[in-house]
Parts: sequence; structure tokens; C-alpha cells
Amino acid sequence: MSERPLPDDLYTEPRDFSVDTLACLGPLRALAGVWSGTRGLDVKPKADGPRKQAFVERLELQPIDPVTNGPQLLYGLRYHTHITKPGQVKTYHEQVGYWLWEPATGAVIHTLTIPRGEVAMAGGTAAADARSFALQATQGLDTFGICSAPFLDQAFKTTAFHIRVTVHDDDSWTYEEDTVLQIRGQAEPFHHTDRNTLHRLAEPTPNPLARPA
Repeated sequence: MSERPLPDDLYTEPRDFSVDTLACLGPLRALAGVWSGTRGLDVKPKADGPRKQAFVERLELQPIDPVTNGPQLLYGLRYHTHITKPGQVKTYHEQVGYWLWEPATGAVIHTLTIPRGEVAMAGGTAAADARSFALQATQGLDTFGICSAPFLDQAFKTTAFHIRVTVHDDDSWTYEEDTVLQIRGQAEPFHHTDRNTLHRLAEPTPNPLARPA
């Protein structure tokens, strides 16, 4: 990932930024809004081997106000995804986090938290007009890593996470994820994969600073 050298002044925030996050999201602009995907596919581990599971997803990504870390400037989307099995109400998977874009470096950051006791931060780079980009996280690193609670760490340790996003011309986009698991008692890693294509339900709501007073 491209990084700028750290400046001598780590505290002064940039003065030149836009309050309109939607206009400054680079490759993430196409993801902003409310989406639905009805043909998701999850390949998960079971005692008798891999099992395929279809799923239905509702995903909301809304712009947040610009964020600064001293001189660093980020624009982003806050997201929540809710997934069920077809025809069921019970939650199959739920996830919250942020997608972030740093215009100065082309960095794309994806954070995720799931209610199984796991968090991850994946990173990559992309051009501002990119229609496809990939990010990854690796367990054990200080940056762009993965952290699990004790049970998952001992029984289903996540050693790597990869995600690729592809934006289509029909106002839809696809993600492909590969979560690499080291399962206790198994010599080879297991590739837990997920894929879905999302279609728009609603436009995004402008971030607070960009809304009319």
C-alpha cells in the first residue's frame, strides 16, 4: 500500500477539505446507498466437509463526515449488512464497520466486526475511478490484521481475509470474499468463501455536514 512519509507536524489538521463526502469517495462512491442481494453463496466448513449455503442480504452504506488523524484526511461510508437464509427470518450473518478512502495515497480501508467475537481491518490501493479493487488482512500483523476471541482463535483461527469488489454498469456491484481458516485438527487451511451481487434499493443519505441547515 502506498504511504506518505510522516510529516514533522503530526497534529495540524488539513484546512482544504470538502464537506460533501459523496463527492470525495473515489472508488467507494459507487457503493454508497442501500442494496439488496438475493443470490448470495456461502461455502462454509462442516464436520463432513464444505457445505454450500444460499443467502439473502440487505446492505446499507451511508456517508460519514470527513475524518482527520492530524494531517491525514479520510472520507468514508458506515455500513451494516444483515443476512438471512432464503425464506427465513433468523439472522444468518450480521456485520458492521466502515469503508474508508484516503485521496492523498489511494488507500482503501475496510473494517469489519461480526458478533462471533472477531474484528478485522483490510487494506489495499485503488485509483479514484477504479471499477474493481482488492483488499486483504493477515493475522498477526500490527496493521491490516485480524483479531479473534479465544474460542475462534483456538478452533477456527482466521489467518487471512481477502475481498474483491467489482462495480457493474447496471448500478450493481459484486463482492467476493475468501476467509482463510486454520481449523483445529485439520492440516490444510480451509477457504471459507462468500459471494453476492447487490442491486440498489435506495440512494444514500448525505452526510451530516453536507445536509442543508
